Amino acid sequence: MKIVQSARIILALLLTASIATAQSTIDASLVHDGLTRTYRLYIPAAYNASTPVPLVLNLHGYTSNNVQQEFYGDFRAIADTANFIIVHPNGTLDNGGQQFWSAFGLSTVDDVGFLSTLIDAIQAQYSIDPNCIYSTGMSNGGFMSYELACQLSGRIAAIASVTGSMGQNRWNACNATHPTPVMQIHGTADPTVPYLGNPAQGMMHIDTLVKRWTQFNNCTLTPTVTPVPNTNLADGCTAEHQVFGNGSQGATVELFKVTGGAHTWPGAPVTIGVTNQDFSASKEIWKFFRRYKLNELVIGVENLPFTPASFTLCPNPSEGAVTMRFRDSSPQRITVLNAFGQTLRSFTAQSNEVVLTLEASGLYHIVCENKHGVRTVQRAVVR
Repeated sequence: MKIVQSARIILALLLTASIATAQSTIDASLVHDGLTRTYRLYIPAAYNASTPVPLVLNLHGYTSNNVQQEFYGDFRAIADTANFIIVHPNGTLDNGGQQFWSAFGLSTVDDVGFLSTLIDAIQAQYSIDPNCIYSTGMSNGGFMSYELACQLSGRIAAIASVTGSMGQNRWNACNATHPTPVMQIHGTADPTVPYLGNPAQGMMHIDTLVKRWTQFNNCTLTPTVTPVPNTNLADGCTAEHQVFGNGSQGATVELFKVTGGAHTWPGAPVTIGVTNQDFSASKEIWKFFRRYKLNELVIGVENLPFTPASFTLCPNPSEGAVTMRFRDSSPQRITVLNAFGQTLRSFTAQSNEVVLTLEASGLYHIVCENKHGVRTVQRAVVR
């Protein structure tokens, strides 16, 4: 699947911008699955090995590269103040010789494995807070950030996508195991990843995408909407900020909807299309990330709702077979939902013990309604 940016960032222009000092920027590589993979680290001057710091993955778009993304979606000045490390990895080349991320389930390149290995390599050299690892990216990099939220859920605390999306096939394959804060930034006039979606090319409608994650996080379905002050009247677009709050473990979903905006990064130093200059995507993303820690989002077994008058689950986590035990043998209506709130099956239990078979790994919601209409929900985790 090819996600082509509306215009390439001209490297010559980027090189005229202010460049980080050589002491702070490190180009390195590692070998994963027989492929030499390259990446670029930015270490702020405030970094001290005695204090664990957050790590932000900043992923380039299709046809782009890590140097261009470092300048285009720039977090370096923010990192200097907030003291976090940024890594800008490179994807691999597709059959057309263009650099990409394998975020569509159509390539044999294991980018999830590579990025997990990259996190390991950085943690081996630097003091990284394992509860503060985040991913963001432009276009194909946004798609890849969603893939990490789904397939590397145990390591990623929150993600942000700028002009990226998800395909229905990747949503169906998503294995997110904890409430996952998500920020989406998207222009309504994006010609590359259309706001209204393109199912044939694996692109979900942005409103549908936001709704799915809102439901997954159990957020309020009606957002709080705040117009972004239109401070730049010459940029050709306006923006609003939608916040879906009150999610599980405090997770929220946020959308910056840029009316008239193109396939661009708001606040970027160069223009490759209609670019909103009323807010900085990089600043908003970091303000979003810094609110979340992985250990405060993961729901362990000890935190699962437990109501002796209703039912228990054992074992939990399991390998797929879970025994439900009830306090009495009166009929109980059982509904099994997947992590995204989709009903998988419903049935009536006639005894005080039922064995459920949950075929795929991931998070499930088990809803029990007794004869008095009292509903109890518990979460089941399948490894």
